[in-house]
Amino acid sequence: MPASPIFNPTDLIRFLPEIILTAMGTLIMVLDPLLNRRESKVYGTLSLATLLAAILAAIYAYSDAGPAFGGMLIVDGFATFFRVLVLGVGILTILPSFSFLKRQQAETSEFHALLLFSIAGQSIMAAANDLIIIFIGLEISSIASYILAGYLRDDKRANEAALKYFLLGSFATGFFLYGVALIYGETGSINLSVVHAVVTGPDAPLPVMVGLAAALMFVGLAFKVSASPFQIWAPDVYQGAPTPVSAFLSAGPKAAAFAIFLRIFMTAFAPIGHAWAPLVWASALLSMTIGNFAALLQTNVKRMLAYSSIAHAGYVMVALASRSEVGIAAAMFYLAAYACMNVGAFAVVSHLSGKGERYQSIEDFAGLAQKQPFVAAMLSIFLLSLIGVPLTGGFFGKFYIFKAALESHLVWLTVLGLLNSAVAAYYYLRLLVMMYFRDPGEAASSAEPLTPAFSAALILPAIGTLVLGIFPGWVLDFAGRSASLVK
Repeated sequence: MPASPIFNPTDLIRFLPEIILTAMGTLIMVLDPLLNRRESKVYGTLSLATLLAAILAAIYAYSDAGPAFGGMLIVDGFATFFRVLVLGVGILTILPSFSFLKRQQAETSEFHALLLFSIAGQSIMAAANDLIIIFIGLEISSIASYILAGYLRDDKRANEAALKYFLLGSFATGFFLYGVALIYGETGSINLSVVHAVVTGPDAPLPVMVGLAAALMFVGLAFKVSASPFQIWAPDVYQGAPTPVSAFLSAGPKAAAFAIFLRIFMTAFAPIGHAWAPLVWASALLSMTIGNFAALLQTNVKRMLAYSSIAHAGYVMVALASRSEVGIAAAMFYLAAYACMNVGAFAVVSHLSGKGERYQSIEDFAGLAQKQPFVAAMLSIFLLSLIGVPLTGGFFGKFYIFKAALESHLVWLTVLGLLNSAVAAYYYLRLLVMMYFRDPGEAASSAEPLTPAFSAALILPAIGTLVLGIFPGWVLDFAGRSASLVK
């Protein structure tokens, strides 16, 4: 096939992970009526194989890195890091979903097809270098996520979660799109590299107009990462959605949204960083404070983890506020560590919740260490990492983020962030006390035996959490090499 200025055969290689995900998602939808196996494990196995193939494709595409489709996509270390991260989150979501979907007597084919489509959108977001492509990837991911949030159609909580997520998400996306339209009107381009060149050039548009466009996009992206003051949807959606979906929403879409957050604000809007940095500073502080203090009051574990997720979004916003390559690398590392520990924690909640997700309160975790010591030990690792205890990924994640903030002279934000981390220790330790120092309750006594897939869903993120805490260098080195976004 002859190459052209717009397309050449190499573009297909650089877009291969998304092709694989979309093709298999479509195939699963076709196979569903043909196989007529409502609760089959076939679809989950196909999805796992697809995600592994997509990871290999992403690594292979990185071996021939560069722009694709006329610069609308760009395959570099940054894109590859987030592609592999969201694909890994997909794998960790599918593993506990085998037993969860069977317990809830839910159909499996639609669940896995929607999951693959959502991950395809997130993968597009990670590699996008064009505002319209970012928007397309965002919508592909979001629409599938809205449906997944209400996947258990007979559960009123899931219906409420899906409706709130859809309405508020659509509203926030409108702000993002208005920002895209405004920056196009001011610069004549939607390519991030071109926008950066125009903003820094002699014919730069009025700073106030560029600042307004940045503010509008900030609203849309802050909603997607559940950063304050646009976090109000997260607790209700995480609590009402099926637990594997809550795990997925807390890590996959959030990582992809932060990928475009970093790429847009550190490329196109880098020249006006002095204007948006105070906004990010304030959002980071509010997210950490609201998330941690609200989590103190929760009795539902999923709701507690939702507020915790808001607080952790605040930590990543601290890295963005630093406006440095060190901050970008710290954010990338932290998102990888957070994905492991948070998806693992939600997996334990999924295992213990029972049919109809009855057992979700903190009291339901009483005596879990006596009945299922392995599950309790895995959850302990995840909770200690969320606190930021040394030798876990959460510790080094916070260390590098606050180090980047100090290097950018954000002393007060660092001090307040550390104080917030101390507050967070209370509600995580409360769950540990409940597991190890209380007599077993009904939930722990009736918990199902572990399946191989669920055991893997705990072991893999636990290994990831410990490896990132003991040997952080190899991930941080790659993140550091990939952090230079302005070419």
